[in-house]
Amino acid sequence: MRRRGRPSGGQNGEPRTLLLDVALLLFARQGIMETTLGAIAREAGVTPAMVHYYFKTRDQLLDVLIDERFVPLRTKLGSAFANSDAEPAEALRAFVEGLVTVAEQNPWFATLWIREVISEGGLLRQRIAERFGDENQKASIERIEKWQKEGKLNPHLEPSLLFVSLFGLTLLPLAANYKWAEERGWKPRRDNIAPHAVALLMQGIGPI
Repeated sequence: MRRRGRPSGGQNGEPRTLLLDVALLLFARQGIMETTLGAIAREAGVTPAMVHYYFKTRDQLLDVLIDERFVPLRTKLGSAFANSDAEPAEALRAFVEGLVTVAEQNPWFATLWIREVISEGGLLRQRIAERFGDENQKASIERIEKWQKEGKLNPHLEPSLLFVSLFGLTLLPLAANYKWAEERGWKPRRDNIAPHAVALLMQGIGPI
């Protein structure tokens, strides 16, 4: 019997895609360091030999995940700041809506990003930094500093912390225990998370 929460099959039924899907779910559920190739094989219902056929080591698997799953998402999210004529509220709204969309389309994303990227010492964070550096992050921070100099954003904001705030306001609710939220009569949704994040950052909690 297929385990609860395990993908029923990869895209087009390809074993390699199934293994990537299972790896992402396990990494999000228990962390990268705690997940072996053998655990991925068991969760996917295949032999360890099949996993090793596609991925010789966990590091190789992680590099494939970065190239095939994270780079496209990173490019998509980065496009929010690509338009040099965009106003701050417009760019920030596009960014948080993009985050929510990505998290909705990829159930592993919010939990994995918080566990392995935002958290200090996360293995995925280290791996992405080693492979791609921080040029995109620097460019986004420079854009925020430019808006501050132009008087379009609060000059007391710390640009690097602004992104931490954006991730926290969007991904934390999505990574939260849905059962816990539903018991209290609230379920995080795209139509309330993104507007809330933008309103809180741009207008604060005071009356309009």
